[in-house]
Amino acid sequence: MSTAELSNSQLNRYSRHLLLPEIDLAGQARLSQAKAVIIGAGGLGSPAAMYLASSGVGHITIFDDDRVDLGNLQRQIAFTLNDIENNKAQCLRNTLLALNPEIEIKAIHRRADKRQLRKIANNTDVLIDCCDNFDSRFIINQASLEHKIPLVSGAAIRFQGQVSIFDPRTKNAPCYQCLYNEKEPEQARQTCHDRGVFAPLVGIIGSIQAAEALKIILNIGKPLTGQLLTIDALNMTPRRLKLNKDPFCPACGDNK
Repeated sequence: MSTAELSNSQLNRYSRHLLLPEIDLAGQARLSQAKAVIIGAGGLGSPAAMYLASSGVGHITIFDDDRVDLGNLQRQIAFTLNDIENNKAQCLRNTLLALNPEIEIKAIHRRADKRQLRKIANNTDVLIDCCDNFDSRFIINQASLEHKIPLVSGAAIRFQGQVSIFDPRTKNAPCYQCLYNEKEPEQARQTCHDRGVFAPLVGIIGSIQAAEALKIILNIGKPLTGQLLTIDALNMTPRRLKLNKDPFCPACGDNK
């Protein structure tokens, strides 16, 4: 892509990216061709999707089977009072197109399942897990492994947030089930609906997910592959932990 292939409005829209040598015209062209799948249109999915759209990611698919309610507006910044009772995926699509009408957004009003993910995974650059339940996370992890697609995983509850990348293209990289298994105690499965969540925290985590997804698409920097970044928002304390592949993992282990 050259400046001649960008309209004046595009040159203006993406000018701050074009000034970055790590992105420049070639990187912006790569973003325009990229395909991202976001599972969950809530507190994490809203900022993640908005930053991907504003950055010019050309094709975004959103999965969510929920509807907007008043209690979402405390933290789910893509929605307004006018969206209450409406499909979250479609409302998020409307918000993204208002931000950037030049990209393609597909809203799927259902929970991501194996069949749906298998259908679109072959043509996807990155999976972004913004959901709030372990069952969906395990299905997303399996799709990542089967199709060798990097997975950007985020979670937030109370004042604690975390982000990690599980990239099956990387030798000996762990997968999501190396960190969490299907026998996690019920307490570990609680969500912000049960225990609450600090509103800005989901924005912080969702924004980090967007940054990591963009780095993966652009192949720049050092993504959080094999690492777990945790943030205590109450004390604003970040911590980075190394994750190892579990040889006995039921999803990616040597004896699976």
